[in-house]
Order: sequence, then structure tokens, then C-alpha cells
Amino acid sequence: MAVQTVASTSNPAVDLGPAAALSCRECGHRVPLGPVFACEECFGPLEIAYDFSAYDTEELRRRIEAGPANIWRYAPLLPVPADVADKPNLNPGWTKLVKADNLARELGVTGGLFVKDDSGNPTHSFKDRVVAQALEAARAFGFTTLSCSSTGNLAGAVGAAAARAGFRSCVFIPHDLEQGKVVMAAVYGGELVGIEGNYDDVNRFCSELIGDPAGEGWGFVNVNLRPYYAEGSKTLAYEICEQLGWRLPDQIVVPIASGSQLTKIDKGLQELIKLGLVEDRPYVIFGAQAEGCSPVSTAFKAGHDVVRPQKPNTIAKSLAIGNPADGPYVLDIARRTGGAVEDVTDAEVVDAIKLLARTEGIFAETAGGVTVGVTRKLLKDGLLDPAKTTVVLNTGDGLKTLDAVAGTGLSATIRPTLDSFREAGLA
Repeated sequence: MAVQTVASTSNPAVDLGPAAALSCRECGHRVPLGPVFACEECFGPLEIAYDFSAYDTEELRRRIEAGPANIWRYAPLLPVPADVADKPNLNPGWTKLVKADNLARELGVTGGLFVKDDSGNPTHSFKDRVVAQALEAARAFGFTTLSCSSTGNLAGAVGAAAARAGFRSCVFIPHDLEQGKVVMAAVYGGELVGIEGNYDDVNRFCSELIGDPAGEGWGFVNVNLRPYYAEGSKTLAYEICEQLGWRLPDQIVVPIASGSQLTKIDKGLQELIKLGLVEDRPYVIFGAQAEGCSPVSTAFKAGHDVVRPQKPNTIAKSLAIGNPADGPYVLDIARRTGGAVEDVTDAEVVDAIKLLARTEGIFAETAGGVTVGVTRKLLKDGLLDPAKTTVVLNTGDGLKTLDAVAGTGLSATIRPTLDSFREAGLA
């Protein structure tokens, strides 16, 4: 399998494996690999285009299965150099695919229900996957500072990855995030800056900073490195299919913030089909949002192609992006696959967090509560088939969003006597 190198303004010999170019999602215009994210022809979003033509299916499968128990087992399908596993990084991925039989019985699912639990990543969220990809691009393009705009989890992932790799980090968050996420982002020793406003305000600020001399040498993982960053979400699709025995799930429920995760999971499934690693058959993708920030769900239900921005007001702050960049593409995928985009109230989010914890011993953050809550709603409304294999994503650890379940506590307070124990009705 030949390694392809593409010229870059920062580095004349950037080696990013099978990545061939950046391609515009809207008009198809191609440019060489580099730290750019918008098409110069139509201003559409750029994404990685690959050349997989030299790959033999069975050789590739053997190579993947012999690889490390992290996302680098899929290095032949990612925009990373061949020696990526030897470099200092957090090695995220290969998280558990939990067969959730107890939850399935509770919800009435008979075809097999699985929870892809990404709380097992190094900073306890799926963001470690995407940051790992962005970090390798930052190395290739000669950046010295790693940065991002974040609703919380990404800030922690960037701080940790930068510390491990020897980069400086400076990340920007809304000023009113959950305290657990603030502490986790700050503990790695980088600079953490609160912006007065919501995530969309933070993101606009970062877009301005990237064009200012003050931002020179900075790799913003979800701005100028976004095409590479976004590819990390494909590894969720790869892992799910490999963990199912190289089989596509029938249905998958994905939380929506910017929408990038859902679109890249679809891209990953399509790549596995084209490479012959899984059988080509239909699958359905559903999107999940909180009612207090549901611009994509609102557009889907109204039959619109345009996603109108909303002002977020929900406890699911990791999903609180009122103007999701990939919203229109989420609509396309949901409609193409026969899925839907649904939302649930904050009360339903809390109830779903407790349901997943009670049935499977998985303590999800609020985004996981959104996904489980939407799954229950889709089943109730007859949109999700209970007789088919279904995968639900939990993207983070509930210890980061303790405020959401703050009312949960002691069953009783007793004296240290058996009589007191019996009086409390616990015997």
C-alpha cells in the first residue's frame, strides 16, 4: 500500500497516509491538504478525500485486526502518518460495545440493543477521538499551539492531548459551563478562557482570532483543522461494525451538537461498504437533540432543508449548539436512510440518565440521556423498529454533569443498629 504525500504551504512533504486532498462537500472543488476548512470557490465545507484504490479487502481486514486496541488500528483509513502509533498521544478508542439486554427489556427491543460507551476514553468522552486526528494534522502543519471552541468535553480533550504531546494549549468555553467540565479542562495546565455568551459566541470569536496575527501558529481543532478533526468520528462506525463481527447495525441513534459526528459515522459506514469490509445493506440513522436546543429536529419535523438557529436553553450543554454547521447534512442523511431527528425535554433527559444507570450500570452525561431518551421516544412513536439490531451512543461520563441528577442521594439515614435498619424498611 503506497503512501501518498501532498504539498502544503506549511510543510512541503506532509504525509497523511491515504488522504489525497481536501474536497468541497457542495461543489466538489479539490485543493491540496492544508490547514483550511472552507472552499475558495463556493465557501462550502471541506472534507478529506481518500485514495483507497490500492487496498485489498482481506489484507486490510487482517491489518486492522492485528492492530492496537485503539483508533490507530484504523490508521490505513485515516489522515495520519504511518508511524502515528509511535508518537506521544492519548491512544483513544476501542471502547466497549455493551450488549444492553436489561435496557432492551425495559424498552421492548427484541432485535438486540447495544450501547457504544465512549465514556471509557482517556478524558471520558468521544472528543478524544477527534482531537487525536487534529493533533496529527497540527504536527504535520507545524503548529505549536492547540486550541478550540468548546461546550466542555472538547476543552478537556484538547488540554490532555496537548499536554501529552508537548504542545501549548489555549481553549475557549462559554463562561457558565458545568463546574466538572471546567475543572477537567483546566487541570492539564493549559490556558482556559471563559467567553461571556453561549457556544456560538465562542465559536465566532475563535473564527476571528484565527485570522488575527495573535492566532498565528495556532491549530484550532474545530476551525482550521476541522476537516481532519471531524474524521475521528468515523472510528465510531468502524469499531461498531468490527465489534458486531464486521456487520452493519440496522439502526443507530446519534446525539447532535454540530452534527459532525452523525455525518462522519455515515461516511465511515459508507467507506466500509465500498472497501468490502461489510455487506452492503440498508441501515437507518436517527439524530437526537434536547428540546431546549433542537434546531435540526425542528427543521426535520417541518420538512425544511434549512436549519434555523436557536438560542440554547437546556441542561444538555455539550449539545447546546444553536447554529449547527452540519445540520443540513444531518437532515439529508436522516431522510436518505429512512431515519428521523427527534428531541426530548430536560426532564426526559434526566429520567433517561437514571434509566441507563439502573439497567446497565452506565452513568451517562446529559448527551447520553438525550440519546437514550430519544431512543425510547422513537420506539413509542413507531419510528424505530424494536425487532432490529440497534446501537445507541453514549458519548461521555455522567461525572461531568452531576448537576443534572443532583436530587439523587441517600435512600435513608439510620442509626448504626439493626432495629433502625428494619424501621427504615430496608430489611
